[in-house]
Amino acid sequence: MTHDAAANDLPAGPDAERALLRGNPLPEGAADASRRGFVRGLALGGLALGALGLAGCGGSDDDDDTPAVQYLHGVASGDPLADRIILWTRLSTTAAAVTVRWEVARDAAFTALAASGRTTTDASRDWTVKVDATGLQPGTRYWYRFAVGTQRSPVGRTRTLPGAAVAQVKLAVFSCSNYPAGYFHVYAEAAQRDDLDATLHLGDYLYEYPRGGYASGQAAALGREVLPATELSTLADYRSRYAQYRSDADLQALHAAAPMIAVWDDHEIANDTWKGGAENHTEGSGTGGEGSFAERRAAAVQAWHEWLPVRSGADLLSIYRSFSFGNLLALHMLDTRVLARDRQLDYADYTTATGLDAAGFTAALSDPGRQLLGSTQTAWLTAQMSASTATWQVLGQQVLMGRMNIPAPILFEALNPGSGVSVGTYSALYARSLTDPGSLTAAEQALLAQPAIPYNLDAWDGYPVARETVLGTARALDKNLVVLAGDTHNAWASDLRDAAGRSVGVEFATPSVSSPGFEAILTGEEPATLAAGLTQLIEPLVYCDTSRRGYLLITASATECRADWVFVDSVLRRTYAAVSGQSLRVLPGAANRRIVPV
Repeated sequence: MTHDAAANDLPAGPDAERALLRGNPLPEGAADASRRGFVRGLALGGLALGALGLAGCGGSDDDDDTPAVQYLHGVASGDPLADRIILWTRLSTTAAAVTVRWEVARDAAFTALAASGRTTTDASRDWTVKVDATGLQPGTRYWYRFAVGTQRSPVGRTRTLPGAAVAQVKLAVFSCSNYPAGYFHVYAEAAQRDDLDATLHLGDYLYEYPRGGYASGQAAALGREVLPATELSTLADYRSRYAQYRSDADLQALHAAAPMIAVWDDHEIANDTWKGGAENHTEGSGTGGEGSFAERRAAAVQAWHEWLPVRSGADLLSIYRSFSFGNLLALHMLDTRVLARDRQLDYADYTTATGLDAAGFTAALSDPGRQLLGSTQTAWLTAQMSASTATWQVLGQQVLMGRMNIPAPILFEALNPGSGVSVGTYSALYARSLTDPGSLTAAEQALLAQPAIPYNLDAWDGYPVARETVLGTARALDKNLVVLAGDTHNAWASDLRDAAGRSVGVEFATPSVSSPGFEAILTGEEPATLAAGLTQLIEPLVYCDTSRRGYLLITASATECRADWVFVDSVLRRTYAAVSGQSLRVLPGAANRRIVPV
């Protein structure tokens, strides 16, 4: 491949819809209702748009032998460039092979076609349809649809990347959508926006666990038990799970509303994947064996490319690529998971009867040969950043880059309850050490003397040499670096500093769509107290929210890159309310590469 780049919808009413399609202004309050109804219609095909004739569909397409098809999984677009974009749908049919017509138009009524063509699909690609629509204009909104004979798909809305001059870029960022853990209200909320240039999905688009597995305690009551019932391991398994996820109306609405730029994380294959295996995979064919990891990975990767609107090349494992939003923002999507990651370290391997083998652990952690991106991807990223003149260099990737070293007693308590102390207890001791150190007992002093260590060795903290390489590159090139992350199910904002303590950039991390956060692990911690304690104890950490589901909105301009967190109040009820969270920003320039208030 080339690496260059819901539940509370309001009815709009027919008069409002006609005004929207004509581009006429609507009365106050009607525009918002009309837009939400329109987006819902994009996904479900319920608007009058779906009844319009598909221009150019005639001839043999309308013959009696046209195969019967349905579009049960909606439509999607992705990987936009200035002159092209990937269009996607899937057919449900019993035919052996089907010819599909696609159209891109400059208007919702499809009176001004910009591109069209035909393609075929069959069982070999799980009846998915993916085309690269070319010859489009930069920075332009388009509508698209598919047809087999007179059987038309829902209509999708998309947008190409802007040209050289652009004043603002707005991106919605998602991660960790677990079907049995709750409803996809987060997708529904973002789908109502009409100002997004693109959506970013940073991985864990689905989860591989069996029915009754991770975060499935209320799945039966919610009507969201997974298919197939077993853990995913074969191509048929992964395809079936994608089909279930893509049957969700809120996910369909998001895909129909804006183009998506996606990378995978681990659960698209198996938990804690690395280049040679995964924590949730037992190699071998004997008792307890789960077969070949290479074969399982190949099946998962093939299904991902079939079901996601990504521009696929000959090497399906290579998904890192760049997107240029004019002279304002360069987006570099990375793979920190599958292609080159060395196996994660494990504290259990360095724990002795007397505690942590600090020397052995430090030596392993500091091994200069440990890879996360790999030398080829690292060289590519350096070249991309060096060649870009955009104001903002944004890395879309999976795991936290910010330093998240926490006192060892807190980590041990989280890993093994009863072996350490809570965040609240430790924070109180730490505060007393600053105001009244003489009051501390010998045991309390010993507790505070234990080192701060990385809480998550699966993140960049477990690969510090690789992190220094990226930060050193950004600093040497004098770039304004913004790193986006997912994976943890929680919201974070951290300053990025190199080993010498110099400010290099910032990191904004999105919470999960539905997977539970720290509130499900540290059940004895009050979320506000936990957040306050973590920001007190982790010096580069500016903000965190450890208990709410949501998404991250990034708005970039020439003068700032702003992060707004948007949360929903529940993913366990059919109805929800959206809640605006923290807003932070970073300013451009070598003297400003740190998080500041809005």
